[in-house]
Amino acid sequence: QVQLVESGGGLVQTGASLRLSCAASGRTFSSYAMGWFRQAPGKEREFVAAISASGGTTYYPDSVKGRFTISRDNAKNTVYLQMNSLKPEDTAVYYCAARRLRSGSSNPDEYNYWGQGTQVTVSS
Repeated sequence: QVQLVESGGGLVQTGASLRLSCAASGRTFSSYAMGWFRQAPGKEREFVAAISASGGTTYYPDSVKGRFTISRDNAKNTVYLQMNSLKPEDTAVYYCAARRLRSGSSNPDEYNYWGQGTQVTVSS
């Protein structure tokens, strides 16, 4: 069992930066791929970023590529999402997720554990 706790969300203005953190419990963190997803009111959950278990491979959709960076520190059981040049359309609840495989995925159904989410609001 893995428990995930996100932090770092908040209210910022357009163009600002935020760094989200996701702390994981358990001794198997380094064997799990990790992902970040977001969900805005009335919309489906959307893939934001993923990283392989080793941290050597990252995945992004075009909507955030070049602005967001996912990273992980396996010694600290933590995954991060650095978000730069934020836009109002980035407003959503952001969730981290763990997948019991080493490679990341953009499909939320392929993740086994989820955090409770952290709100990110970008004002125009």
